[in-house]
Amino acid sequence: MNYFLESLAQLFGRAPTKTLKDEMRVEVQQIYEEKRKHKLTKEELRALEEAHERTRHRHKWRNRRWATLIIVNLLFVVSYYFDVQLVEGALTASRVVGFHMADLNSALQVMLAYKHVVLNLLIGTVTVFLLWVLLGGRTFCSWVCPYHLLAEFAEKIHVKLVDKKLIKPKTFHRGVRTVFYVIFALLAILTGYTVFETISPTGIVSRALIYGPGLALAWVLFLLLFEVFVSRRAWCRYVCPIGLTYGLVGTLSPVRVKYNVTNCHHEGDCRKVCMVPHVLDTTIRMRARDVEVPIGADCTRCGLCVDICPTDSLNFEFVGSKKLK
Repeated sequence: MNYFLESLAQLFGRAPTKTLKDEMRVEVQQIYEEKRKHKLTKEELRALEEAHERTRHRHKWRNRRWATLIIVNLLFVVSYYFDVQLVEGALTASRVVGFHMADLNSALQVMLAYKHVVLNLLIGTVTVFLLWVLLGGRTFCSWVCPYHLLAEFAEKIHVKLVDKKLIKPKTFHRGVRTVFYVIFALLAILTGYTVFETISPTGIVSRALIYGPGLALAWVLFLLLFEVFVSRRAWCRYVCPIGLTYGLVGTLSPVRVKYNVTNCHHEGDCRKVCMVPHVLDTTIRMRARDVEVPIGADCTRCGLCVDICPTDSLNFEFVGSKKLK
């Protein structure tokens, strides 16, 4: 229950709660004490990371994710172009081999705006809800959303500019995403119009891929430039309600990333590559409550932390079974 409440609190913007020593299990305290006595030198840690760099698994989950994201979005493009009716519509609302599917946040916006629930919309919403409960809510963000892939490349440029001290990154309080969530919901209710869908880069990019580019892509370009020169992953971290919606859905998902404190050297590389580094707060020395800690609902399951960890301390798991390879 504590994990569930902490996960939800972080999802809505609260900073991770620091772990007190008396909250740790005895086994964890013993592990930390042993590490304190036998701490790796910088040279040993560097050698460990360099050895991991040379392994063929270095980008395993990232490559799987990119391939999945590209294939999913290409299915829409190919189906429309060749008129095979395999996948109709776009990511916001579609029909897959006859089954209705509706993006949960888009469906919510439509229901709030029109104060009416159409049967097909309800069927599509339930179908997608069950799908993402199984797969892990925010998996949608990193494994399906086309804007996420574009933002990932923008993020790489942003990090390089920061490293060269050409720009100074700006951060905002993560709670503003919750504020935007409420604002977009109220706008839908008061205006009778799905305001968020008009400016959502997810929908804009998805429709542009399928039906061709339009002026709306200028807005997407502006967002990407803002993320390159001002704030890393600003849209996904601080504005987009889609991530919050799917995070809520995936709170009880059986698929998640799990952290094991035993072999971790707390070098922090996992937090550096993470889009939502607060979910990996438990990897900081003296922060883990248990030997194994599930990562919270705001995790996008992108797998970057799993790929970069040189000691296999972070892994995907399906609850009740072994780790996913």
